[in-house]
Amino acid sequence: ESSLRRIELSSGRIEQLVPLDSSLFGEGITILNGKLYQLTWQNRIGIVYDAETLNPLSTFRYTGEGWGLTHDGEHLILSDGTSTLRFIDPKSFEVVRRIKVRTATGPVENLNELEYRKGEILANIWYAERIARISPKNGEILGWIDLTGLYPERMRTSKEDVLNGIAYDESADRLLVTGKNWPKIYEIELVSKPQ
Repeated sequence: ESSLRRIELSSGRIEQLVPLDSSLFGEGITILNGKLYQLTWQNRIGIVYDAETLNPLSTFRYTGEGWGLTHDGEHLILSDGTSTLRFIDPKSFEVVRRIKVRTATGPVENLNELEYRKGEILANIWYAERIARISPKNGEILGWIDLTGLYPERMRTSKEDVLNGIAYDESADRLLVTGKNWPKIYEIELVSKPQ
């Protein structure tokens, strides 16, 4: 049931829909240098599209599962559900380096959907109501974005309806979040926690 969609943000109207083969479960996407890159969950296949037309251009392979994808302007950054993020060359698809995401008490597992914003990697943590702010240099957790109660649990139809989507609109400096099976996309503003 996976598809790649271009939607009108203000209304949610689908402007373009590219269905994936029924054997593929679509996961993280990112756009870099005019190409859109999409992961699949367990198929170990990535798909490259023309970002403007959404026409498929090629495929690539990676090891492990595909959970989230972003870029830092130079490399694709992939999460696979562990505490490790991989930096990948977008031409050869070779792993250039890895970072282990951690706090002072140990590794942070279940890194999911990713987004790169203002020199930090943002990552959903599977089944958590918060987003990690990660240093791309060394994997250190720089802070947390607490989204507890953003989409109330009483409105969810399944325990799988979790926070699971981050997008950053650099031109308007706005951060958007959503979740699996959530009917809305939320624009959020980051504020410091009162002391």
